[in-house]
Amino acid sequence: MSDKPDIRANRPALALHVPEPPFRPGDTPDFSSIKIQAAGEVPRPDVAADAAETHPLTTQLVRVLDDNGHAVGPWNPKLDPDTLRKMLKDMKTVRVFDDRMYRAQRQGKTSFYMKCTGEEAIAVSAATAMDPEDMHFPTYRQQGLLVARGYPLVTMMCQIYSNKGDPLQGRQLPIMYSDKKHGFFSISGNLGTQYPQAVGWAMASAIKGDSRIAMGWIGDGATAEGDFHSAMTFAAVYQAPVILAVVNNQWAISSFSGIAGAEQATFAARAVGYGIAGLRVDGNDALAVYAAVKWASERARTNNGPTTIEFFTYRAEGHSTSDDPTGYRAKGEAEEWPLGDPIARLKAHLVALGEWDEERDAALDKEIDSSVRGAQKEAESQGILPQQGFDNIPSMFEDVYSETPWHLAEQRDQALDEAREFLGHEPK
Repeated sequence: MSDKPDIRANRPALALHVPEPPFRPGDTPDFSSIKIQAAGEVPRPDVAADAAETHPLTTQLVRVLDDNGHAVGPWNPKLDPDTLRKMLKDMKTVRVFDDRMYRAQRQGKTSFYMKCTGEEAIAVSAATAMDPEDMHFPTYRQQGLLVARGYPLVTMMCQIYSNKGDPLQGRQLPIMYSDKKHGFFSISGNLGTQYPQAVGWAMASAIKGDSRIAMGWIGDGATAEGDFHSAMTFAAVYQAPVILAVVNNQWAISSFSGIAGAEQATFAARAVGYGIAGLRVDGNDALAVYAAVKWASERARTNNGPTTIEFFTYRAEGHSTSDDPTGYRAKGEAEEWPLGDPIARLKAHLVALGEWDEERDAALDKEIDSSVRGAQKEAESQGILPQQGFDNIPSMFEDVYSETPWHLAEQRDQALDEAREFLGHEPK
């Protein structure tokens, strides 16, 4: 037995802090502790300002629309009524599209769907603010990018149904779209990978002397992935012409944002450690999102470096059709979210300008509903997911090698023979 005194005897026992969401099922949600700056309060630095000048903005909240629907302050982009009306139409279209596809999944027409309810302003406004030739590296909740850029709804639905109209030929999960022409890089189910891909694409654009920039998208949860930090490092070191968006909708599946570090600092504040520009933006304010993305895109395009933007918002519904949020969060949280509904706020702005009214709004709703229903009918005429399986079997063995190797050709022929035997006739 040692005669030495126990030097740890008077030390306190170590303990870990395990973040817990503020509200659980059965609680009454109360977001009064969230500090929200008044619309127009946050200053707007010059596009060429030193990155450090933006760092106070990483703990504030860029807002343009006030409670009366008026656009105020230095971030007001002063958009024309036609642009605002198109943004409203695109946002409404995304919401109706989501609702129709959600129901299609519940009816067994597809296997999986993910809605972006409450987040429509983010992708739609970002697409509107950027050049159509700029490249986006999205997550699965940026369907608004495609809608705003005029991608056919029928094609989106065919991808969801994995039918013969699916341009990806069933090689991706439903809702994981991809279209080079519309600047929409393939969605990855491995979250976080799109961030370094966006930075790498932007670096390549700069190396080639191109003028196109990139925008990478990530959720709050995936900021805890190593890919996030790799991307931030490369963006900072090489001053890549890229915008790095963090959509903080408070939840990563059933883990709240505190698990990814939201209790310690804002996600926008991570830009500070890397020495790049950072903004924290009201994600339910379509004009604030537009203004921030426009600012960051001009900064990138004029070789003033990358920008990290945190879009502060709330995921109004479940993570996906496989998720039931009532099992981990309080009932009514979405309704209590203090930043409101992005569609209602943009509508109120147009009304305040005298450029919109209830009659036109009702007519637009009817037009969108008819358009989405028509697109769904056309897409389903090409087949739904449960009907797939034997059409164009050889396509499974294509688009990997320029010349199909013998062993894959053998597997292809075997698959065709088994299909013939199963069906009793030649597969389509």
